[in-house]
Amino acid sequence: MSAAADREALAAAIERLAAGDRAALDPIYRSTHRKLFGICLRILDDRKEAEDALQEVYVRLWRSAGRFDANRASPISWLAVMARNCAVDRLRVGKVRAGAVPESAAMAVPDADPLADRMLEDGERRARIHRCIEALEGSSRSAITRAFFEGRTYAALAKEGGMPLSTMKSRIRRALAKLKTCLEADDD
Repeated sequence: MSAAADREALAAAIERLAAGDRAALDPIYRSTHRKLFGICLRILDDRKEAEDALQEVYVRLWRSAGRFDANRASPISWLAVMARNCAVDRLRVGKVRAGAVPESAAMAVPDADPLADRMLEDGERRARIHRCIEALEGSSRSAITRAFFEGRTYAALAKEGGMPLSTMKSRIRRALAKLKTCLEADDD
């Protein structure tokens, strides 16, 4: 599954949980427990305390799944903040033994997911690229697609097409030049 599909599936599971579907907790747990446990462990530096904090994350999720808003945050970001908060709460009430990180070090929880505006820009860029590829003549489109999306070598494409390698290289070079022109025209 793609990252976007994973995000959508997780958001849908949280919505089902909010609607009272107990079975929705299983896919949420399976897809998030490693990352959330890692956050808790990094902050608390104690495996047992991190396990307890992780359990609290899912209890809080059970109680507050209806508060999740997919327009404001990705589901994993929302859960990561919840995990961070549970771990920090354990630090604040003194439940953690020696070795935990200071509370100030636990404040910034990195999230590998791109920001929403970045995802939108990337989606628009991909759509422009595919639109420009579709505008290419058939054999050029096929060569570009197979070389850059399927990872085929120019030599393999030339052999399959029954042509000299130099001809295949020229065909791809011309197609890339047309793509560049098309993409630059879309930027205007």
